[in-house]
Amino acid sequence: MDMSALIIFAGALLVAAGSPGPSIAALVARVITRGWRDVLPFLAAMWIGEGIWLSFAILGLAYVAETFHMAFVTIKYAGVAYLLYLAWKMWTAPVETGGEALPNAGSRLRLFFTGMAVTLGNPKIMMFYLALLPTIIDVASVTLIGWAELTLTMVVVLVAVDAVWVLAATQARRLLKSPRAMRIANRTSASMMAGAAAAIATR
Repeated sequence: MDMSALIIFAGALLVAAGSPGPSIAALVARVITRGWRDVLPFLAAMWIGEGIWLSFAILGLAYVAETFHMAFVTIKYAGVAYLLYLAWKMWTAPVETGGEALPNAGSRLRLFFTGMAVTLGNPKIMMFYLALLPTIIDVASVTLIGWAELTLTMVVVLVAVDAVWVLAATQARRLLKSPRAMRIANRTSASMMAGAAAAIATR
């Protein structure tokens, strides 16, 4: 694929992915309350979900979102419900300033499915790809190699953007040492998580 097309795609995606939205709000809230290791399954699911939406756009499968509309609506609201549950847990969490145990396998799996629900339940992502791709490439002529190049470019951009957000949230978390600061952080994060759920639900 033409390098200039990949650069344009990467630039547009960088701007879109770097803008705060429901996924970023959920990501930052989770890092502040639980630390960066706890969000790795969530991030992995977000990247996989973005890859799925990109593939749908490239393959001309936009009709899937209409044909299986109820399935996507179910996924969307399942993600909203779990984000609200997480917000409630953050709001009512006891204040602890010591170290926290790493999440168990079950919670990592739930977090992964939450990330998938948040991403697959957000049709804005697919609309972004549907609007962008035809302006820079001939989608009908994209080969398997071309799809791989676009997907790799997408992953590199998303990893870079999300890493910056995680780093910023981690630094903010380290500044929160007192119980009062932790309580404020928990409730701020809970509000952000609830806001992310509301933003997804109303899309």
